[in-house]
Amino acid sequence: MAASVLSRVVKSGFEFLQTSFRITSRAGNVEQVRGYYVNWRMLRDVKRRQMAFEYANDRLRMNAIRKNTILPKELQEIADKEIAAFPRDSCPVRIRNRCVMTSRPRGVKRRWRLSRIVFRHLADHNQMSGIQRAMW
Repeated sequence: MAASVLSRVVKSGFEFLQTSFRITSRAGNVEQVRGYYVNWRMLRDVKRRQMAFEYANDRLRMNAIRKNTILPKELQEIADKEIAAFPRDSCPVRIRNRCVMTSRPRGVKRRWRLSRIVFRHLADHNQMSGIQRAMW
């Protein structure tokens, strides 16, 4: 279960990285749509997502060894020390969902990765397909 949660969190970050590049149909060239991040906090979060993805398999294996009560205590302690030796940013708990347009950390709609303010603005101006204001 932990592996699926970790892969979902990390995958959402890499989807954003993939959408920042566009492949042209003529020669298969890659163009960059956005050459910058909104601020340094968003860049830090993207780096954390990359690092969490890189260390996900190792961290999962070490946690399985560390939490296995059948194995000897010495082996569990070694696994615990190895997990402590990993970089802090490799932990998926440190990843924060942020708005991709404003980098706002709170009130983010997960499905669209937009803050509630940007989401409402785009929905009000018919710039999001399939989204309607509630009417009754």
